[in-house]
Amino acid sequence: MASKVEALGTVYEKDVAKVLGKYQVLRDLDLFVLDNSMRESTVAQLRGHTLENKWKIYEEVKKCGFKHTIVASFSHMTRVDDDFVKQIKERGENSEDLWAFSEITAGAKDKVPDTTNIPLGIRKLQPTGLYNVIFEVDLGDSVYDFNKFSIDNMCALLSKWNNWCYENLSSKAKVMFNFRDIGDVMPKHSVRLFKVVSFFAKLPQNRRPFGIVFEEPMGKALPEECGMWARYIRKIMDDNRWKGHLLVHVHEKYGNCDTSVLQALMDGANGVWASVCTEGAAIGHASSCVTLMNLIRLGNKKVLKKYNCTYLRQAAINVTKITTGKDPHIKQPIFGARAIDFVFTLQPEDFDLARFFGEKAPVRITTMASKEMIRHRLINLFGDNPQFTLELANKMKKLILEDMRTGRKEEYMSMVGLALLFDRAGGSLDEKMRNAVDQFQVKSSHAKSLLAKVREMWDEWDLRDGKSDDMLQFDSFYNGFMAPYFSCYRCSDTKKALAAIDMDKDGMVDWNEFETYLKWAIYEYPNIGDVEELFDITFRKGIIPAMQDESLKAT
Repeated sequence: MASKVEALGTVYEKDVAKVLGKYQVLRDLDLFVLDNSMRESTVAQLRGHTLENKWKIYEEVKKCGFKHTIVASFSHMTRVDDDFVKQIKERGENSEDLWAFSEITAGAKDKVPDTTNIPLGIRKLQPTGLYNVIFEVDLGDSVYDFNKFSIDNMCALLSKWNNWCYENLSSKAKVMFNFRDIGDVMPKHSVRLFKVVSFFAKLPQNRRPFGIVFEEPMGKALPEECGMWARYIRKIMDDNRWKGHLLVHVHEKYGNCDTSVLQALMDGANGVWASVCTEGAAIGHASSCVTLMNLIRLGNKKVLKKYNCTYLRQAAINVTKITTGKDPHIKQPIFGARAIDFVFTLQPEDFDLARFFGEKAPVRITTMASKEMIRHRLINLFGDNPQFTLELANKMKKLILEDMRTGRKEEYMSMVGLALLFDRAGGSLDEKMRNAVDQFQVKSSHAKSLLAKVREMWDEWDLRDGKSDDMLQFDSFYNGFMAPYFSCYRCSDTKKALAAIDMDKDGMVDWNEFETYLKWAIYEYPNIGDVEELFDITFRKGIIPAMQDESLKAT
């Protein structure tokens, strides 16, 4: 029995080694990046790119070291792209590696393309000084009738506009062809695509396209499909000794986009055309930032030399903000806010994202956080404090678990959340911690209104004390705010509550002391309806639990 197990283990290890050996392709790949940040990130956005947006993204792309950049896609209506390419020329930007899209026909009638009139894209491109073109090619049945217009006719048409670019745009022109409906073509009409690729491969050396690009259909394809497409296209190119580029673009919809790109790169593609961030068609696409970082973590050194990879994360964040007006989703791989967190321990992973990007990894405080992680987070947010011991951190951890068991669902990651947890666990908020919490900004108009109403009430009681000094005597604070929650001013529970809120132990309640709890309540419970509910949460879930701390100190 043991020998059979050993034999099976040997077979398994060989299979694993064979599979993992494919990753060597990714380690050795000299990845070609055709940046599409100015076009892809604006597709189907509720708010499109302005001219200012275009220039900001253009600068971000340059900081990444991406040389080849798609800058325009033209239509019969005047787009921002039209003005942008004019400004590129006016500002004297180097157009050698700037690209624009064009259709392969000026129109179609009865599913037969116009072969005479110059397509709009290259016609608009001619006066701009730009000369690198990506032609959009459809080979499926939904656009053209290949019974009326044969694949040989299609090859002749593609060759015509390919030559036109060299003769009318520039002898230095670079031309690529995008099979944008490859997902529809390959299952039933793959011969069409193979004939077109073979046709290109057999063109004279000075007329061969710069490369082939393809785009996966709206996130529907599995990684194996994308890999197969790349493998067969590359085989035809290799059989004809054509060293052209083969670039892949994958949309996101069902969670396969990044893996699909890596599979295509392992199977024959040598580059991507993509935005640096994930914003794009469907619910996004495989960004160059994520692709490059996957190559780097697998050991690829070439891309580190070729591109400014340490800036990728910041560029992806910036382009997302420029496009959407918001930060990337916090769980976005690589450039989301939580992508570099320490989650279970303080030990970095083998490939440490935070260190690679020169950032300090935040420690995520969850039910899984260790006492060491909690203590580290306290020090990181509030500085050194002799109260920040492992013993107290362990009490905080137990309190987190207790909250979960009793149905109290809060967060402890922020300054506000962690400070109040610290207070409840037996710590005393010092001035430095209070000041840190005070910096928390209440942003919503509703929350500001709630605080303003409480402040009005406070000011009335403050004047009754004889002078307006942002401080209330204990009896005034009790009468103004505490009475609904405590039966009498002289009761022991009331004294404990007053002691809990009197953080600086001066025998008075400062506005800042009370505001700390109010802000915490607003932060943790953003759907608070009115002032009465704000008081209810502040006392029942903030101040009253903090009384337990005072009880422990008294015993």
